[in-house]
Amino acid sequence: MPAPIVAVLFPVNDAHRALLEASAPGMNLWFKPLEYFPTLAFRNIRAVLGNPSERMLPRLTGLELLQLNSAGVPPFYLAEGALPAGAQLCNASGAYGPGIAEHMLGMALALKKRLHQYRDAQRAGEWVDRGEVSSILGSKTLVVGFGDIGREFGWRMHALGSTVTGIKRTPGERPDWLAELATIDRLDEFLPEADIVFASLPETPATRGLFDRERIGRMKKGAIFLNAGRGSAADTEALCDAVESGALAGAGLDVTDPEPLPKKHRAYGVENILLTPHVSGGYHLPYTHDRIVEICAGNLRRWLAGEPLAHVVNRREGY
Repeated sequence: MPAPIVAVLFPVNDAHRALLEASAPGMNLWFKPLEYFPTLAFRNIRAVLGNPSERMLPRLTGLELLQLNSAGVPPFYLAEGALPAGAQLCNASGAYGPGIAEHMLGMALALKKRLHQYRDAQRAGEWVDRGEVSSILGSKTLVVGFGDIGREFGWRMHALGSTVTGIKRTPGERPDWLAELATIDRLDEFLPEADIVFASLPETPATRGLFDRERIGRMKKGAIFLNAGRGSAADTEALCDAVESGALAGAGLDVTDPEPLPKKHRAYGVENILLTPHVSGGYHLPYTHDRIVEICAGNLRRWLAGEPLAHVVNRREGY
C-alpha cells in the first residue's frame, strides 16, 4: 500500500523542503499544486499544507489535517461539510506580524511626511515644497485587532513615540508598553482621539463593515486610517469620500473591498490614499516565508505524534 501523502501547496526552497521532510518520516511529501495530482492519489492525501481552492476540497476525502499557510481563514473552509468529519484545521497566525507591521509603518510614515506626493513631483520633474507634515512622536495610535500583527505594529508605533491603545474582541493581558487594552465594544470611545487607526481584523460576520460610513465619520479630523486585515472591514467608498474631503489626512490600504480593486476604481486617483495589492504578507519577506514553513513543520510533527496542534482555528469565530 502506498505511503500516505502530505501535499505541500506553497513554494519552498531546499531548506524548507528538508525541514518538512524531516518532520514527517514515513510520509510521502508531494510539492506541487493539487491540480497536478493524479486522480488516484487524492484518496491517499492525509494532510495538506497550504490553501487548496474551494473546488478541490470535495476531492480530499481522506483529509485529516489542513494546515493553512495564511493567518486569515477563507469562509469556505468553515462551511458545514467542507472538510471531512474529524479533519483538523489550523492557520499560520504568528508568521506575518513583523512583515506586515513594517509595511504598514512605511505607509504611515509616507502619508505623514508626504513622501508619496514628493515621489509624484519627482516623476513630474517638479522641485516643490509640499508644506507642513506631522509626526508619529506625540501621536495617538488605535490598533483595532490586537493579535500578532496588531501587537507588532503597535510596538513599533510605541517605539517611535506614539501612545498606543489596543482593541480586541475579548480581554487579555496588556503589554507594559501599551497604554490601554480594551474590548471592541469600546471602539467608538477611542476612535475620535486617534491620530492613526490601524485595522488588522479577520473576516467574520462581526467585522464586515465595522468601519462603515458612520464610524469613519467619527474619526478625528486629519487622522490616518490603515488596513492590513481584510478589505471587508472598511467601506472603500466612504474612505475615498473622507480622504478627498480632507476629513481624513489619508489612508493606507493593503487590502480593499472589492479585491482586487477594479482598474478604474476611484481609489486609484485619490492623492492621499496609498494602495498596495495585498502584498504586505505572503512570501515577500524571507522571514515570513521561513516562519510559515516552521509553523507547518511543527504541526506536522504534532499531528503524526498524536499531540495537540498549535494555531487551531476556532470554526465558530472564524480564526
